[in-house]
Amino acid sequence: MKIGCLQFAPQVGDVDNNLNRADAVLSRVDPMDLDALDLLVLPELAFTGSNFKSLRQITPHLEPCGAGISALWARTIALKHNCTVSVGYPEKVRSWQTGPEYYNSTILINEEGETLGNYRKSFLSDGDETWALEGKDDFFHGKLPLLGSTAIGICEDIRPEAPWNAFEFGFHVVRVKAELVIVSMAWMACQEGRTFTRQPLEPDMESLTHWVQRLEPVIRTEDDREVIVVFCNRSGSEGDRIYSGTSAVIGIKAGEVLVYGLLGRGHKELLVVDTDKQPFAKLVQKLELHQQEVVFGPPAQQPSAPSSVTSSVVTSP
Repeated sequence: MKIGCLQFAPQVGDVDNNLNRADAVLSRVDPMDLDALDLLVLPELAFTGSNFKSLRQITPHLEPCGAGISALWARTIALKHNCTVSVGYPEKVRSWQTGPEYYNSTILINEEGETLGNYRKSFLSDGDETWALEGKDDFFHGKLPLLGSTAIGICEDIRPEAPWNAFEFGFHVVRVKAELVIVSMAWMACQEGRTFTRQPLEPDMESLTHWVQRLEPVIRTEDDREVIVVFCNRSGSEGDRIYSGTSAVIGIKAGEVLVYGLLGRGHKELLVVDTDKQPFAKLVQKLELHQQEVVFGPPAQQPSAPSSVTSSVVTSP
């Protein structure tokens, strides 16, 4: 499967320019690479930005499912490049029983411009809680044409306020036997802003380690069937928020975590990977240092990796 992660730096409420920012990233990509994509994934709240402080602030940017600017952009790109597009957006639902409802959502548009699915975030961040409701259904699962058994989560869905070993989203992936997992994100960096931004081309291994840890149930199954996981995060900053970038496509198979592609914390570009080709690296745990390491080279020649990790470093190729 050929997958694209569009990592860029939208600004809160600046919808028109955010659309232009996304288009500018795509304009720098070889058209043949775009036309070869099976799936294009964008971050959480991709075109509105995410650092809203109130319902009043986000209200002008709310969209009905399938009929807003985000769905229009996704449909245009899906038809142009004959691929499926996943994009995060703020959804407005009209209900005659309770009045309008608002959700942090992701919509999936196929290559014919049709809506394959719409998922509403289950576990909200503090920022979401100023305007959105929790989704009333379980995490998304669907058997989708060309993509197979697919699970979808949004950012904090993989890190709810629950005991660490609850692993709600990870167990969902195992339970539905997902072959593809899509996680759209606006994940913030843990480090102080000035320190974090000094190395914009380096991935934030602290974030990547945490994301992988939250999928421990998938790793521990040690299934020979590979599960492809797409983490599509945004980069840049909005006010007091610094986002960690580090969009990645990984494969989990037989207890190992394989890396097909990985961006830096500050990149504004399209990550393009082909999961039918050999991964370029593997995540392993350095037992003596209790650290996570990206090991470059043919994964078959690398030592097996335990499933639990604590902190992170990156080795040179």
